[in-house]
Order: sequence, then C-alpha cells, then structure tokens
Amino acid sequence: MPDMTPSTSLAVTHFVTIAKEFDKDKVTPGVLGFIVFAVMGLAVWALMKSMNKHMGKVDFEVAPADGADAKSATVGAKADEA
Repeated sequence: MPDMTPSTSLAVTHFVTIAKEFDKDKVTPGVLGFIVFAVMGLAVWALMKSMNKHMGKVDFEVAPADGADAKSATVGAKADEA
C-alpha cells in the first residue's frame, strides 16, 4: 500500500493488533452498529408519527358533485350499461 498516509498506516497497524486479540468466532456490530440501528429506529418512528398526523387530516367523505357533472356522469353510466 504505497499511497497510504502515515495516519492511515498507524490506524491500520493499531486495528490489526487489536483484531488479533478478539476471538474470530465472535463478531459483533459494536457501538457503531447500535447507533446506526437506533437512528434508523428513530427515523421510522418519526415517519410513522408524521404519517398518522397527515392521515388524520384526510377527509374520506365524497364531496357532492355539481349538477352538470352529476348529469354527465349519469348519462355516461347509462351509456355504458346499454
């Protein structure tokens, strides 16, 4: 690895020495994995809360149609039946 900076080389050296101390059969996500999982959980919670708020504003009632629109809809429906 000729293009490594001294700090990168030092970090890799420390990581390799630490990695030898761990049992290779026990691989865990560690603190970073927990933080990522917790942030994803909070994001899902916030999105669900926002969705519930927006769904509460939705009006499921059908608005009454105007006379002209209702008449054309009725004529169109009768034409489809024939």
